[in-house]
Amino acid sequence: MFIKKAMTLCFVILLAGCQSTLMEPITEQVSTNVKQGESRVVFMRSAFIGQAIQASVFKINNGVPEFIGIISNDTKVTFDTTPGEHMFMVVGESADFLKAELAENKTYYSIVSPRMGFWKARFSLHPVRNNDKAKFKYDSKDFVEMQTDSKFVQSGVKAENWAVKNSASINEKLSEYLPDWQQKSKEKQQQATLNKEDFLQ
Repeated sequence: MFIKKAMTLCFVILLAGCQSTLMEPITEQVSTNVKQGESRVVFMRSAFIGQAIQASVFKINNGVPEFIGIISNDTKVTFDTTPGEHMFMVVGESADFLKAELAENKTYYSIVSPRMGFWKARFSLHPVRNNDKAKFKYDSKDFVEMQTDSKFVQSGVKAENWAVKNSASINEKLSEYLPDWQQKSKEKQQQATLNKEDFLQ
């Protein structure tokens, strides 16, 4: 148990020390339209707590994490994929998940939200909806401010090398925390699901 906690702490320290230096800035900050026949998810983060801690985001393909990028405070990353059902994972001290049912030619947003954990920050993935009762909604002042304040970044050699170096810890978190997510009630899972109609209009 001590060894596992020590490995987790080292993993988090590595993320804490890479405040946006592993990701590459994008000169063109205007998000272009998604390619014909594809779907886009934008992972965005802006928060007052855990600002120094990074969150890494992945798409789960048949039980294998596909690296998307590292999200630091006030940054956002786009990910284009096929329409249909997908599962995404965010990793910090622990791992959390977002299910998505994506429609063709649509763009969706997910907020990477920190929460304090045992050692450092944990993270959750929240869907942004066109629903007034949703925690995050497109027409809210908070979402508009996050869009304005955050900058697009992209993965590069440094970030990819980081993901390869830490693949064992990433896979360990997937194996440990995905069963917990799958055992949640349907209501809890729905709260962490991007539905087809949750695209940016």
